[in-house]
Amino acid sequence: MKLLFFTIALALDAAVALPALTSIRDDPFSQWSAPGPDDVRSPCPMLNTLANHGFLNHNGKGISRGQIDTAFSTWLNIDNGFAEFIFNNTLLALSDPDPDTATLDLDDLDAHNLTEHDASLSRADIFFNSDDHTFNQTIFDQTKSFFTEPIIDIQAAANARNARIQTSNETNPTFSFDLGSRASPLETAIYIGALGDVVNGNANTSWVVYFFGEIPS
Repeated sequence: MKLLFFTIALALDAAVALPALTSIRDDPFSQWSAPGPDDVRSPCPMLNTLANHGFLNHNGKGISRGQIDTAFSTWLNIDNGFAEFIFNNTLLALSDPDPDTATLDLDDLDAHNLTEHDASLSRADIFFNSDDHTFNQTIFDQTKSFFTEPIIDIQAAANARNARIQTSNETNPTFSFDLGSRASPLETAIYIGALGDVVNGNANTSWVVYFFGEIPS
């Protein structure tokens, strides 16, 4: 548990490495629309949110590395290291060797152990449900049970993450955490950093719950 706590803390420091935004012109965050019937989405709530707001292509298709980098740095105030991780790992899975010219669709990320992984905070393990990319209320209820205060600090975030790892490990006979062990602390750091106070390492509970729960499938 202590290791996970410090890993999240280090990831938070590394992921959110840009100065705070001071203003948002014309409140672009209010420009939200649900995906249409021909649009695609990923297992990652953050990428889905960016597409729903139009910061990535709303249809979720033909997204370049530059677009992901810009969306993370401009609209999330997050260093593009996480965006590079997502993009480059997806290209490897697609056997596309040229990240400078390649594009991806958000549903390309749906392959197991690419960005989707066991012990998600809000998605079911693929062993239990072939739909491993849609928000799962039962899964998130376990996560949310550790968010008992108005503010989620790093310890609460680590407790929630650790509980999901333990549950998946105990119930999923095909449990794998090779990718998740690398990605999950950074994922936690991302939602704390994007939605909260990066200096003190905490986030508003209601914002985090809304972020995970309001994303359409």
